[in-house]
Amino acid sequence: MSVLVCLSIILFLLMKSIGGEKGTKSFIALFLNFGLILLTILLMARGVSDPILLTLIACVLISCINLFYINTVNFKSLIAFISTMITLLFLVAIIFVIFEKANLGGFGIEEIEELSFFTMYVGVDFLKIAICTVIMGSIGAITDTAISISSAMNEIWLHNPNLSRSNLFKSGMNVGKDILGTTTNTLFFAFVGGYLALLLWFNDLSYSFGAMINSKVFSSEVISIFCIGTGAILVIPITAWITAYVFTRFKTELPIDKSVSE
Repeated sequence: MSVLVCLSIILFLLMKSIGGEKGTKSFIALFLNFGLILLTILLMARGVSDPILLTLIACVLISCINLFYINTVNFKSLIAFISTMITLLFLVAIIFVIFEKANLGGFGIEEIEELSFFTMYVGVDFLKIAICTVIMGSIGAITDTAISISSAMNEIWLHNPNLSRSNLFKSGMNVGKDILGTTTNTLFFAFVGGYLALLLWFNDLSYSFGAMINSKVFSSEVISIFCIGTGAILVIPITAWITAYVFTRFKTELPIDKSVSE
């Protein structure tokens, strides 16, 4: 416990010294999101409501915390929020189709012995649980990409308010292309780092490459990463288009956020 407290203090000091007020808000937001996720899990375990509905509500609240609490309520965060919600709806539809076709509900044979009691405790559809896991895992990447695009386009529009809608959209897409590479690599290395022990275990069990990639525990995680990456990709053109439309459509009435330049 003392180690966790020390690490938390170090993290807070670094975020405070580098990020200032936003760093402090980001630190507080971490605990708010953690509490929200924990509450969602407890409600799922008690069967209070449909797990997918609970997850979507949690994602909306997490988006509000990450966008409106940290970045305050402005056009950048509002556009990012709308883009996040639209992308989330598209992603949920995609995930439903993929997970049903791939039959990824439940646990793999590697997990049955340790987790077989879980079915008696929760009594929920494990296909829905698998879908909820991907939805919850995607919300961070989607909101991060959305606010990055809208902030960059806000800065571009601030310095050149005479840009046409198509040119502003192209600028946003160019920013998105740069973000896309780092985002997908981050997702990939997060998977490798989180499941390195699993890959080593497969090696100890003398799994062939074919057996490894066809195992449920491995394939479900790879498909999850692909789905999350799809959400991070979809949010780029959606955010760029909405931002370009709003800035050019309401350019005479729009209160441009100058906090980025300041």
